[in-house]
Amino acid sequence: MRINLADVGRRFNKEWIFRNISTEFVSGNSYAVLGPNGSGKSTLLSILTGSLSPSEGNIIFFEDREIPVEDIYKYISLAAPYLELVETFTLREIIDFHFKFKPFATGVDAKTLISILGLEKSANKEIKYFSSGMKQRTKLALACCANTPILFLDEPTSNLDVQGIDWYHELIKKFAKNKLTIIGSNQIHEYDFCNNQLQIADYK
Repeated sequence: MRINLADVGRRFNKEWIFRNISTEFVSGNSYAVLGPNGSGKSTLLSILTGSLSPSEGNIIFFEDREIPVEDIYKYISLAAPYLELVETFTLREIIDFHFKFKPFATGVDAKTLISILGLEKSANKEIKYFSSGMKQRTKLALACCANTPILFLDEPTSNLDVQGIDWYHELIKKFAKNKLTIIGSNQIHEYDFCNNQLQIADYK
């Protein structure tokens, strides 16, 4: 799986968020998109997931052949603070709903996923009664435990305590190994395992 960017830029109104990004993201590698809050990390991730069009330049998705941008959602999983869970669903229901659209990773099913979360006692509890940390863990587990070739994580340890951050690292180690992983972050513990970095500030 590859994502090619050629002179990609994005602006809002008359202000350029970034310009002239030419790079390639390749399966089996992990990438950190870095910059302070408001620098354009989430905007770039939105372009990479196909949910936002660049204002200039081109983005091409490949897996054996070119993939139309309208089909790229089938290949990606995403966890981000701005993505909301359905609050009236129980944990079991949100898992069943999510995996109607994405296949489970090998060796994972609903019961295993609940065990990975350590939330066996909360399996039938509605999401609206979860703490912010429990919600973030759930988002991360849903994304990481799906059998998709591309994994996007934006500010993955938001609302996680020290124990939650350790859990996040274990999740990544187990489920992101062979994926194309792209992380938007400004905290080193979220991306210290990434073998490539892209600084948004270099494209202002």
